[in-house]
Amino acid sequence: MKTKNLALIVIVALIVVLGGCGCSSYNGLVKGDQDVKQVWGNVETNYQRRTDLYSSVIKTIEGSANFEKSTLKEVMEARAKATSVTVDINDPESLAKYQAAQGQLQSAFGRLMAVAEAYPDLKTTKSFQDFQVQIEGTENRINRARQDYNQSVNGYNLSVKTFPNSIFAGIFHFTEKPYYKADAGSEKAPDIEFNIK
Repeated sequence: MKTKNLALIVIVALIVVLGGCGCSSYNGLVKGDQDVKQVWGNVETNYQRRTDLYSSVIKTIEGSANFEKSTLKEVMEARAKATSVTVDINDPESLAKYQAAQGQLQSAFGRLMAVAEAYPDLKTTKSFQDFQVQIEGTENRINRARQDYNQSVNGYNLSVKTFPNSIFAGIFHFTEKPYYKADAGSEKAPDIEFNIK
């Protein structure tokens, strides 16, 4: 009888300990998952700010007579594509599509800004000058938000992969989240040419 009671006590103690560890691990994984989602929301917010700023400058440029319509159209198409991509932060492929669309928008907008340099009346308008300052700040915010996202993903992924959380992550279907990666080719220094005559 004494041995039976001792075995029962040991079994109950193990269940309590494992249940406590399981609850703690599960709650930690949920907290990490929610943190990643919140930080991703900050990334999207900063991209939305950029899109809104781009919309403002497009309107300013449209008002400029004789501006290159093909370049402007390219930016508007890239903007439409970038805002139509839906991201699932658990899916590396959707994150890559979003990142590619944002890269295309930024590239098209860079070409638009280069063309704008040829229009002195446009460059001197206050709204255009204000935009240039705001876009620089927005790009810095986007970069910071992407770094924060990757830091959050790193903490979450460590929780998912380390023991004993990895056991509970598997049981409760918590999986690694993808990092925000640099655009392809960004590891190479850009070619800078000065055509000074």
